[in-house]
Amino acid sequence: MIGNYKIITLCGSTRFKDEFMEAQKRLTLAGNIVISVGLFGHSGDNEVWENMDEGALTKTKEMLDDMHKRKIDMADEIFVINVGGYIGSSTQSEIDYAVATGKPVHYLEMVQK
Repeated sequence: MIGNYKIITLCGSTRFKDEFMEAQKRLTLAGNIVISVGLFGHSGDNEVWENMDEGALTKTKEMLDDMHKRKIDMADEIFVINVGGYIGSSTQSEIDYAVATGKPVHYLEMVQK
């Protein structure tokens, strides 16, 4: 927490841009500091990947994955955007990391176990 504000990092597939934006607004208005993704590579920010060779693409994706884990480090908890129950491998890695570091995990939609 910073002051009276809980810090929440959003996690999930960037294909769910609208749901990310909605969750960010809702959680912010509820009095939280919200950390989100830096770009939506699967829904609208395709120019980021244009003209990248395979090596640069791999390095950039690895950097973004690591950077998001650092965002989880800064947070008190994470909020998973799991539209239709979808949780991809990158998001699952972030959930596993949050759990391993003692961060509570909350979900947009109920998780079937």
